[in-house]
Amino acid sequence: MYDYSEMSRLRADIQHNCDISDARDHGIYSMCTMVLKLRNHYKWEKGLQPWEEPASGDLLDWIESKENYWASLSAAQFRPLSAGGKNLEPLDLEEINAAVPNKLLLYGAGYGRSLKAIFFLAEKLEHRPGPACPVILLGREWAREMASPFAMVQDGTVIIRRESLRFFMWDQIQEVNSSCRTSLNHALRSYGVFSNGSLDHRLLKTRLDSIVDQEMDLFIHHELGETRQDTLSSETLQRIIGHFPGTVVEFVSRAVKDIHADTHPDGLMAFLIKEQRESSLGFYLAFLDALRSKLFPEITPAWRIFVVDHDWRHIAKARHSCWVRNRAIARQITAIAEMIGNEPDQQIVARFAKEILRPLGLDTPH
Repeated sequence: MYDYSEMSRLRADIQHNCDISDARDHGIYSMCTMVLKLRNHYKWEKGLQPWEEPASGDLLDWIESKENYWASLSAAQFRPLSAGGKNLEPLDLEEINAAVPNKLLLYGAGYGRSLKAIFFLAEKLEHRPGPACPVILLGREWAREMASPFAMVQDGTVIIRRESLRFFMWDQIQEVNSSCRTSLNHALRSYGVFSNGSLDHRLLKTRLDSIVDQEMDLFIHHELGETRQDTLSSETLQRIIGHFPGTVVEFVSRAVKDIHADTHPDGLMAFLIKEQRESSLGFYLAFLDALRSKLFPEITPAWRIFVVDHDWRHIAKARHSCWVRNRAIARQITAIAEMIGNEPDQQIVARFAKEILRPLGLDTPH
């Protein structure tokens, strides 16, 4: 048995650090994304299901209270975590996890978009050993901040946060725009959630967990692809984000790294092709945002042919072509990142615009 008072204190300190992260960095989100993040954070705090919507008045009152609380944390510093009789820094992952009183829990920490600090404490559901990288599946979350990334690599292990993933899948299915609806419907039909030709939300609620569990490989193999590709390293990306946070330079560099990982010979697309995961391919296309679609133009025409003849060679050809092109872009970005600290920012941004953005048909950074 473990000391409940120690566990309670540890959980409270982790949540306090989560709140400080939100207080510091909630401004990195657009208004639409911020509303979605706040709504889902409310649901997590209140123990609601993804489809359970709060009353508008209750949510607005909660948001006002949350913003007032954040204001009170404006000068706060992250707390050290007390575990195993020691005061440990929040990023001392190995020591903290070794000292967590409840061995059924996993503590995680790191940095996300625009270097927003990520902290969480969650129940371990499953450990999957693997030849490339082990995977830990997490369940109920005891502490979390607003970003709550549902997939990440921590200390050489892929971490999947199932609770956050459930919310992501539900929201994405609801909000996919019309141009991606065909591939989404194609993916969902295999799960029997259509009635009289239309998506039946009652059926979707009952089968959401099955969809999440069966499509989890999408996110696992994206993370595995991240560990395999070394053209645009995590260290290089962190250097870019640290110097140009919240800019088009960061967002495009992230997107290139993502697409290069997905199309790597050992990455996500290769896995889908090998396993012939048609529903997963449909979800992948449905969830591909505008920027990543720009970096992977081959996939949409390949998909249109694929749904007619179901020949995976079309997808394989698209994967290879995309990988070769984005590998070259990743090398260019790496070369530009080497200028950071050695050349004026204006010169770096101008080179990024000339060599990366303009050939892709993207706007120049401001």
